[in-house]
Amino acid sequence: MQQELDRERAYHDTCRAALARMVEGAEEHVVTGEDVSASGADAEVLGYRLRSRAKEMRELPEGPLFFGKLDFEAGEHAGQSYRIGRLRISEEPTAPPLVVDWRAPVSRAFYQAGPEDPQGVAVRRRFGWAPGSRGDSADLTGMEDERLGKGESGTGTLLTQEIERPRVGPMRDIAATIQPDQDDLVRAGLTDSVCVQGAPGTGKTAVGLHRAAYLLYTHPQRVRRSGLLILGPNRTFLSYISEVLPALGETGVRQTTLHEEIARHPVTATDPDRTATLKHDPRMAEVLRRALYAHVSTAGVTALSLSDGTYTWRVAAGTLTRIVEEVRDEEPPYAVGRERVRGRAMRAVQLLAERRAGPQPAGWTRRLERSRAMGAYLDTVWPKVRPEEVVAELLTDASVLARAADGLFTPAEQRHLRRPRPPRSYRSARWSAADLVLLDEVAGLVEHPEGYGHIVVDEAQDLSPMECRAIARRAAFGSLTVLGDLAQATTPWSARSWDTVLRHLGKPDARVVPLTTGFRVPAAVVDLTNRLLRRLGTDVPPARSFRTDGELTLRPTEDLHATTVTAVREALAREGSVGVITADGETAAVRDALTSAGITPADARVAVVPASTVKGLEYDHVVAVEPAAVAEAEERGPHRLYVVLTRAVSRLDVIHTRPLPF
Repeated sequence: MQQELDRERAYHDTCRAALARMVEGAEEHVVTGEDVSASGADAEVLGYRLRSRAKEMRELPEGPLFFGKLDFEAGEHAGQSYRIGRLRISEEPTAPPLVVDWRAPVSRAFYQAGPEDPQGVAVRRRFGWAPGSRGDSADLTGMEDERLGKGESGTGTLLTQEIERPRVGPMRDIAATIQPDQDDLVRAGLTDSVCVQGAPGTGKTAVGLHRAAYLLYTHPQRVRRSGLLILGPNRTFLSYISEVLPALGETGVRQTTLHEEIARHPVTATDPDRTATLKHDPRMAEVLRRALYAHVSTAGVTALSLSDGTYTWRVAAGTLTRIVEEVRDEEPPYAVGRERVRGRAMRAVQLLAERRAGPQPAGWTRRLERSRAMGAYLDTVWPKVRPEEVVAELLTDASVLARAADGLFTPAEQRHLRRPRPPRSYRSARWSAADLVLLDEVAGLVEHPEGYGHIVVDEAQDLSPMECRAIARRAAFGSLTVLGDLAQATTPWSARSWDTVLRHLGKPDARVVPLTTGFRVPAAVVDLTNRLLRRLGTDVPPARSFRTDGELTLRPTEDLHATTVTAVREALAREGSVGVITADGETAAVRDALTSAGITPADARVAVVPASTVKGLEYDHVVAVEPAAVAEAEERGPHRLYVVLTRAVSRLDVIHTRPLPF
């Protein structure tokens, strides 16, 4: 074993030297490319690609260069051995690789091969690296072989140790530990939209990020040209996952929240819960459409007269009315409709001119269609509007809202939608987070937004129908990876089924794939949360845990803060991060209690977090303070509590003075 370890360490040194030469070569190509003789545009494109490649190589994070090895005895790779790593490493571009990218077709056997179907693999080897290794060869501390060709199988201690390794700092990639069902999702085709219903700790977020990396590797030109977007629920979550894609060799991917993606204005107002819920209701889409197209009118249309300096051309009012009605029936985007009306009215003028004087030059046409008279006609029948005008008028003018919402919202609901203190104009209006979704809906009706080739949507169970529509507009010609867990749905407008979410996302035929094996949450915690799951009334299969370790401690007490301090001190005596999670209204008091006891929550290992912001995060040790308060704090409080309890990846302390909701 020691001799074999020495050989693998030496091989790693060879790979490290080859990678250094690859980085140097990328820098040299930038210099060489500047002297390439080409057209200005071609040289600019070439220079951009070379500089981007050099930047990507420079920014590769430090770490072990391979985590696995395949020895083939049959099939097209018979007699070959391949190390598997996070990116391809070779001494020369045309030479066989020293390390094969985990996304390459040959690497799939590392994740899918088994004793029943070895896929030509004789031996699958996993390497064990010291925690936090920066890629020094001496950090290679062990390895395990599965002789699949001889029918051997087993999880192995190295895989278990990697999965159970303490969570400190940002989220890690799972390239070394991807399981077969996860691998199937990661390698789904570019045009396939997939919805992953993932129980806590099943790796659904990691699957989505690794699928993004896989698509960038498999379809680099198409994906980068059309764009790839990662949508997370909040900035804290995005910060947590920010290092996964760079660790896999992919930089420059846009990662943002939906509200940042659609924001036309800063959020400076807050809606009451009832009002926000109504604004997120799918009925608002039709209300907004009616409100926008109410600006289109044929009332008072008169004949159009256009003069070219020598002759005046007149188009009858009836013809102009028919043009507007025909375009409106076609239901184009509002801005496109205005230009269609302009074009067809101008075509009517051209026909008159051709009958009298023959074809007219293009300059004559452009001059007349941009004339003051044509503009006045368009402003009468199809005026320009801003989304802010439409939404502000709708939410402040009772008569406008009544006409647009007729048959959709009751008078009582309309009263909730109207602003109590109308602004002087749309320019002085203050906008809430829900208003931004309405503005985006109208903007999408005016002009289609620029779309993406693929969008990964995390925590999708919390999206409202109107938010789903905002994403659908940006994925109209692309595909989606939808990630979420209906049991963790906490917003008032959360859907009860994925069919509803997918329909609003414009992908009703997307397949829904459940992940039920948890690799993050220990079995002791999963057994507890499954008891709560049964009370949620959600059609979600119970989870099971890969991990047999973990600890659960229920701590009834009469002094909540003192017991919390004791639990945190005991947690700090052990390895890993500590998350103290409270109901939102209790966070400040718990933080003060810890500070008074000499425990600084700003410490890198301790975080005091309100329950409303903890979704998507994970801690080695979670101290859940007064679950009953979390469950009662909001309409879907039991779902929020389910989220809180499933943040623990090793140990969970539940501190309570009141009866537990489960």
